[in-house]
Amino acid sequence: MNRRDFLLLRTDGGAVTLSCERLYMRFLDSQLDGTTSELFENLARDLRRITAVRLIDPSWLSRDDLRSQLEPVLAAFQRRGGRVER
Repeated sequence: MNRRDFLLLRTDGGAVTLSCERLYMRFLDSQLDGTTSELFENLARDLRRITAVRLIDPSWLSRDDLRSQLEPVLAAFQRRGGRVER
C-alpha cells in the first residue's frame, strides 16, 4: 500500500491522535505528486467518523501553506461538534 494513500490516525481512549509530523511529511509528498487536495479530502472524510482529535507535536504545522489547508478541515470538524485538542 502506498503510504500516501492514508493518514495514520491512532486511537487513544475516546480521541483520535493525529501526528502532525506525519501529516507534514505526507503534505510534502503530496506537493511533489500533486495530491494535496486528496490528502486533505481524505483527512476530512476520516474526521467525519470521530468526535475528538488530538494533535501531537503541532510545531510541525508552522508552514503557512500547510496550515491554510488544515485549518478549514479542522474548522468544519469543530462546526459538526468535534473537539480538537492541541
